[in-house]
Amino acid sequence: MTKTITFNELRRIKDSLPDGSMHRIADELNVTTQTVRNYFGGSNYSFGKNCGLHIEPGPDGGIVVLDNTQIYDMAIRILEEENKK
Repeated sequence: MTKTITFNELRRIKDSLPDGSMHRIADELNVTTQTVRNYFGGSNYSFGKNCGLHIEPGPDGGIVVLDNTQIYDMAIRILEEENKK
């Protein structure tokens, strides 16, 4: 399932995550922490992979098409957990 959001919204989600979330997501999905960072707009592909993120120029930082929403879904779940606290 794909999801389309703006790049700025993706960065807002990343910036809202509590400390340790990148490691938690990486551990649970069995990927490197840098792969998770790359998903949120990083670009260090020496230590991480591209996880199906495509950025097209446009308003609000551009349009992001997420081919794989596992990392996104987990980030949203973590934010929902934090909001319940």
